[in-house]
Amino acid sequence: MPTLQFQPNSSGKLFLSLSIIFIFLLPNLALSQLSCENNNSPDDDRNNISPSEATKYKLIAIASTLAASTVGISLPIVAKNLSSLSPESFLYFTMKAFAAGVILATGFLDVLPDAFEALETVNRCVAEKKKPWGDKFPLSGFIAMVAATVTLIMEALITGYHKRCELTKAQPLRDENDDDEETDRGELGSSERFESSDIFRHGLVSQILEVGIVVHSAIIGMSLGAARSPNTIKPLIAALSFHQCFEGMGLGGCIAQAQFKCQTIIIMVLFFCLTIPIGIGIGVGISKTYDEKSQTALVVEGVLLSASAGILIYMALVDVLATDFIFNSRMLITQLGATSALLMGLICMSILVQWV
Repeated sequence: MPTLQFQPNSSGKLFLSLSIIFIFLLPNLALSQLSCENNNSPDDDRNNISPSEATKYKLIAIASTLAASTVGISLPIVAKNLSSLSPESFLYFTMKAFAAGVILATGFLDVLPDAFEALETVNRCVAEKKKPWGDKFPLSGFIAMVAATVTLIMEALITGYHKRCELTKAQPLRDENDDDEETDRGELGSSERFESSDIFRHGLVSQILEVGIVVHSAIIGMSLGAARSPNTIKPLIAALSFHQCFEGMGLGGCIAQAQFKCQTIIIMVLFFCLTIPIGIGIGVGISKTYDEKSQTALVVEGVLLSASAGILIYMALVDVLATDFIFNSRMLITQLGATSALLMGLICMSILVQWV
């Protein structure tokens, strides 16, 4: 019997295309001369310039985050072929719970606070103007809520459409002289349709999750690349490396369950691994003109981070944790181990978020 494979659909391609646009459009939108804060303060990176040393640490950051991202996302994909680390094993389940905790904490403690900070800074600049971010309306929370809701609706519509297509597929004619065999065929067909829908959903989840992750990673990479002080860059190297490794484990687990074709897996792995290095490269290229405190940059950053936070929080809670913790029947010891791993992931990211 042929293995059922999830084929990349137009919605997944749209998500990946949008994320690429976000990565390369952000620098152009950020080049604004309207600054919200005084950039001539003594503590600003622009007044602690050490180009050669800063470049050295940026290259180290590129190599370190690339290696950590590759290890993190590749581990679950390679491990699915090992019996001890198969998707149904205790160790794999606990690793996935740990990574899900990291993703959840990233959305709540890292991405969303940065979004609030960016839009609140704009609020202080244009408080007198009639703008969505110029009053007391919590725009960051609203965007995150809308992003999570839109993700839910799109996932439900696309998954529902796929299930209806599976149910309407032509079935073989029933042989009246062989009822038992026909019954077995019917049960097998139902099982195949269920498996196909499950694989389809895992594929959709992994693509949406990757979009939420890479938008945040692109902004971090670009900010690091534009930084001019080694004192700003050095603390981020180790923190971002661990951050990318843990997030990669969560994304890699979803990709492994989706049963993508080899070509699709390679594209998604490269897309995740290269996001921060490319972001750093863009930041280096525009470091002389990029003003991260400009109104345009802050608005774009705040909106993108808010949407990314909404996607990450929704995916971690609904598509990863709820699916594994609520809808799967596991032994008590397995559930306790996964719960401990989840809490450990939350704690580790809570510590790392101080440097990211």
